[in-house]
Amino acid sequence: MELKASAKAVLYILLIVMAAMWLFPVLWIVISSFKTNNDLYSFPPRFWPEPMTFEHFTAAFQKGNFGQYFINSTIVTVSSTILLLLINSMAGFALAKYKFRGAAVLLVGFVSTLMIPLEVIMIPIFKVLSFLGLFNSLLALIIPPAATPTGVFLIRQYLLTVPDELLEAARMDGASEWRIYSQIILPICKPILAVLAIFSFMWRWDDFLWPLIGISDPSLYTIQLALSNFIGEFNVDWGSLLAMSVITMIPVLVVFVIFQRQFVSGMVTSGMK
Repeated sequence: MELKASAKAVLYILLIVMAAMWLFPVLWIVISSFKTNNDLYSFPPRFWPEPMTFEHFTAAFQKGNFGQYFINSTIVTVSSTILLLLINSMAGFALAKYKFRGAAVLLVGFVSTLMIPLEVIMIPIFKVLSFLGLFNSLLALIIPPAATPTGVFLIRQYLLTVPDELLEAARMDGASEWRIYSQIILPICKPILAVLAIFSFMWRWDDFLWPLIGISDPSLYTIQLALSNFIGEFNVDWGSLLAMSVITMIPVLVVFVIFQRQFVSGMVTSGMK
């Protein structure tokens, strides 16, 4: 009994150490955003700012139209996440509960695309968007990531645990396929949809590479593209960059806190590790 308690104590200590190692860089960024320029470049570096200042936050907002950038990022992130949840839940439902020829091949095709990096398909996607006249618009950032093989696979695996008899009973009661999807499948999928919502929000909010390709109009910049303006050819405005980086963390943290309970439930029931 004592040996088991000791092993558990060692495990907790290791987990705390690993968590501290992960959190330290984030904590350093937050604290450094309140340092003066002298403290930022001092050697040896100081951990705690003396004195604490908000000058970098003020300077960052004065150097660019960050209110518009936040609005652009919010529109792209929220719209893309809603589309992702809608399209992926439909595709996952079809692959999990409908029997049709080629379903296994289609699933393998979906999953195999996970091995294709974005850099390989950026040019074809760019050409399609240009042909459709969507280049240099927020739709160019919303539509391409609206369906992901990861989301389709997770929802499909999650729905395999739902008994087919439940859906057959609904059909016998005269429920349409749309009603089954909207009133049975979606409520059942809340945990895994919360997982995908957090992932999608984080992916789209932090995305830099694709907005860099799909947007050239500064008025349509997302927050990540705006942050790159603090990096010049010969110098980096570290104070403003750190300050705005801290602010951009807040929406992701808020979304995670809101969906935290569903996130944990979805991670467990979907079999993710």
